[in-house]
Amino acid sequence: MPKTAMAAIQMVSAPEVQANLEAAGRLVAAAATAGARLVALPENFYLIGRHEADKVKAREPDGRGPIQEFLSATAKKHGLWIVGGTTPIESPEKDRILSACLVFDDQGRRVARYDKMHLFRFDGGGEERYDESRTLQPGAAAVAVESPFGRLALSICYDVRFPELYRGLGPFDVMFVPSAFTVPTGRAHWELLLRARAVENQAYVVAPAQGGLHASGRRTYGHTLVVDPWGEVLAERPEGEGVVLAEIDTDRIREVRRILPALANRKLNRRLN
Repeated sequence: MPKTAMAAIQMVSAPEVQANLEAAGRLVAAAATAGARLVALPENFYLIGRHEADKVKAREPDGRGPIQEFLSATAKKHGLWIVGGTTPIESPEKDRILSACLVFDDQGRRVARYDKMHLFRFDGGGEERYDESRTLQPGAAAVAVESPFGRLALSICYDVRFPELYRGLGPFDVMFVPSAFTVPTGRAHWELLLRARAVENQAYVVAPAQGGLHASGRRTYGHTLVVDPWGEVLAERPEGEGVVLAEIDTDRIREVRRILPALANRKLNRRLN
């Protein structure tokens, strides 16, 4: 079947892991009821704490722990694929974690792991200052995975500003950008960047986001959306938790690549993985 319903989940994650897992479970169930065969959760779906170091305290060994067990069990329960936003995985440095996007198939088996490579830094003045390198260790390799829905390219939030990441993984059918964008950068660049990545890779973009006011006082930009290979926004949710559902159509990908063969016209063509 060329068409597949995919869902991007928008959340306003709390400082407690269990409460967030319950919220994510409810939203995934709603997406499954609506017909989604793949569901993508946002960055840090498991927790947005009052302090940056809170996510380090929630870290898990690779392959086990309540967050990973939740993703596996939920995928199996609903018989769908899950792109698990990010999970805090232990790193060799005790005061930092690897922020991992884990993919589980419809049997609950983990089929891919991508560790966030580009770590966000921003100084907007006042309280809008971020430096993820304080709590995150950067990943070392780009990742894409084959699926019943085509080739899926993985990335996380700030990665979207680095087009060479996606070019090296292509061609692919769908790219995922689970995010927790700030309001200033989101307002200025979020939709612009996602539509550009869709157009230049002639692929769908599924971008689940955090969207609202968190317990720490931080506000995330939201605007979870799905973009088609021509750069058209198919579905969007500005703010608050919810499910954004859209159809991914492989015939549409082929059509766009036929009428404008930009990928075939490339002079530099190298796949990273």
